[in-house]
Amino acid sequence: MKALVGRLPNTPVACVGGGGNAIGMFHPFIKNKNVRLVGAEAAGNGVDTSRHSATISAGAPDKKGQVTETHSIAAGLHYPGVGPEHSWLKSAGRAENHAVTDAQALEGFRSLAELEGILPSLEASHAIYQAMQVASAMTSNEILVICISGNGGKDLS
Repeated sequence: MKALVGRLPNTPVACVGGGGNAIGMFHPFIKNKNVRLVGAEAAGNGVDTSRHSATISAGAPDKKGQVTETHSIAAGLHYPGVGPEHSWLKSAGRAENHAVTDAQALEGFRSLAELEGILPSLEASHAIYQAMQVASAMTSNEILVICISGNGGKDLS
């Protein structure tokens, strides 16, 4: 990125399920506090319901400490846990995570498909939606990068 445009991005955005895609994207920027790290978790039907996979944003254990069922339109985010790196990034205040519902992810999918002709995976569609929210408050001089981790052709059926 730095070699291509001469500077680091202001904000990388990636989906967070188990966290592999996001940590791969965030790792080069963790020590640079001028780079805002943004994760998009699967909120499924909403974090106010029991049908979500937003482990960092809303938690997964029930009142007895047991792992609860999860839900997401994206199979890769339908997971009741998160990598320890993401727990550390949250506790260190280094990354922010946002819960993105299935409907919002589909909005991200449609937007990229209509505007750019790219069919992103449903997992990446969570990051796309969140990036749209972040970008709406950015200036034209700021750089946002989205991790598009898969092809959505498989998700159309």
